[in-house]
Amino acid sequence: MKKKVTGKDLTKEAPRSPRIRVGGYAILGRTIDKCRALVAGNIGEYHFDCPLDNMLFGFKGVNGADFKAQIEQGASDQEMVEWLNQSGEKKTPEEIKRWAEEVEASSLYNHPEKREFFSEEVKKLGLDPAKTTTFQWLEVDDRVSHAQKAA
Repeated sequence: MKKKVTGKDLTKEAPRSPRIRVGGYAILGRTIDKCRALVAGNIGEYHFDCPLDNMLFGFKGVNGADFKAQIEQGASDQEMVEWLNQSGEKKTPEEIKRWAEEVEASSLYNHPEKREFFSEEVKKLGLDPAKTTTFQWLEVDDRVSHAQKAA
C-alpha cells in the first residue's frame, strides 16, 4: 500500500539548496524535495529528473524512475540515502565527498554547449557568468523566484 507522500510545496517555497548534503551527497536533498512535490502534485515550476538530478543519478548509476518509485513508497531522507548507497555503482565515502566537492564548485559556464544559456540566465540575476557556480545560480534564482511570487 502506498503511503501519502508529503514534502515541501514547491509552488510556495524553494527546494533545498543543491549544496545541502544528505548522506554526504550534494544535490540529493533538492532532488528528494522535487520528487516528493511531483508525486504530491505541487512541483510548480521545478523539474524532477532534470540535468542537475541526472548529475547525481549518473554518478551513482541509477535512474529517475527507480528513484521516484522509492519516493512513491514514502521513503524518508535516510531511507533514500540507504537506497542510493545500495543501488547502482558502489562508491566509497571518499568518492562521494570528492564528487560532492567537485559538483559544488562546477559551473555550466565551463560547458561549451550550455554556456550561452547559463550566461543569459545568470545575467538576469545580476551575476557574473564567469564567476558563478551552478549551485550559486540556482540558490539566487530560487530566492528571486519566490520573492517575486510573495510580492
